[in-house]
Amino acid sequence: MHNRKNLSLFILSSVFLLIVPLLIFSGHIQAAGIFLVSAFITLSFAIIIFPALRGFSYTLWIFAAVTASMFYPQYFISIGSFQLKSLIVPLLQIIMFGMGSQMSANDFAGIIKMPKGVIIGILLQFTLMPLVGFTLARLFNFPAEIAAGIILIGCVPSGLASNVMSFLARANLALAVTLSSVTTVLSPLVTPFLMKTLAGQYIEVNFWSMMLDILNMIILPVVAGFIFNLVAKRNASRKSTVIQIIVFISVILITTLVYTKSAHTGFSGFVFRFLKSAGWFLLLPAAGALILSKYLKGDNRIMEQVLSFFSMAGIAVIITIITASGRESLLNVGLLLLIASLLHNLTGYTLGYFFAWLTGMPERDRRTIAFEVGMQNGGLASGLALQMGKLATVGLAPAIFGPLMNITGSILANWWRRREDEQMSR
Repeated sequence: MHNRKNLSLFILSSVFLLIVPLLIFSGHIQAAGIFLVSAFITLSFAIIIFPALRGFSYTLWIFAAVTASMFYPQYFISIGSFQLKSLIVPLLQIIMFGMGSQMSANDFAGIIKMPKGVIIGILLQFTLMPLVGFTLARLFNFPAEIAAGIILIGCVPSGLASNVMSFLARANLALAVTLSSVTTVLSPLVTPFLMKTLAGQYIEVNFWSMMLDILNMIILPVVAGFIFNLVAKRNASRKSTVIQIIVFISVILITTLVYTKSAHTGFSGFVFRFLKSAGWFLLLPAAGALILSKYLKGDNRIMEQVLSFFSMAGIAVIITIITASGRESLLNVGLLLLIASLLHNLTGYTLGYFFAWLTGMPERDRRTIAFEVGMQNGGLASGLALQMGKLATVGLAPAIFGPLMNITGSILANWWRRREDEQMSR
């Protein structure tokens, strides 16, 4: 029954795809967009029953969203006087809160347990991808702001997607989670420095302003997620809980100091900002965790599912808004930017794996390093582009890189997994 239904969906998707070029050649461009969006959505439902293809279902929804924004950008730029791009930062914060809520202090234990892998991963992450991005920007001779976007995607840390791919590829998931956590923590300092050094010739980069943006968009929401997890699960010792709360308050304090430096505020501004941040990112998630834990009676799976849904939906919305905002630039340099992004991504996988092999790391660690180096936090790059006021140009490379890395990452992860299964069955 399911096979027959899915076969019908495959056929319907194929029909939609065949209609698209006919409509385009006959001049009915707007109508073609409807059928292309429908084809992606139909195909996403059709492949769900196939384990090897199921991971591409979400990617097809991203394609549908991007297609809709390319054909009908007016619907994804504003609603009345409300500019939809103002949703990007809050959505990114929700995504990072979801990431933090799935983490704990144990995720940083890998620094002690796997120091070699962590050190090599960090060095490769913050050297290979920025330099490859800078090289590609020079080789393709893109307009300045688009070139800066390519460099930006290379300067941000890895994100959740790399952890998912490490899991699918049967790589070292503990190392993957540790690397994502550590590079994210380092990003407020390292990313602005790299951007100032490599992209400063293309656009103006304010170090302190970018550092503050990363702290607000990434670090504080992750801290809030940590607090939520700490209070909801209550599985940490009293000593560990006290230490973590001191660390979290210190992070809020550092963020407030950076704000004071960036905004040139006085002592009263510092105190007000600190109390506001403590309320939003410390007290509110703690209260929310207590309420939800009581309501859900300790069942954390529902909370995880809800946060995962919002994370995936948030990424789709962010990519859609950026694509609509930068449609005209994409039409001019879209194909070249796609090629550059693909080269950036594949070079990250290749060099990450190669250098991990060169340093004598085991196979599973090599796979992890490949994913951590090749896959970047496109959401952070998009948020930074928005904060710079250059969403339609600097934000284009992150918008393309995000869906693209999920496709290549899924293919690579499934290939490694199948190869391992074949070797085990011999």
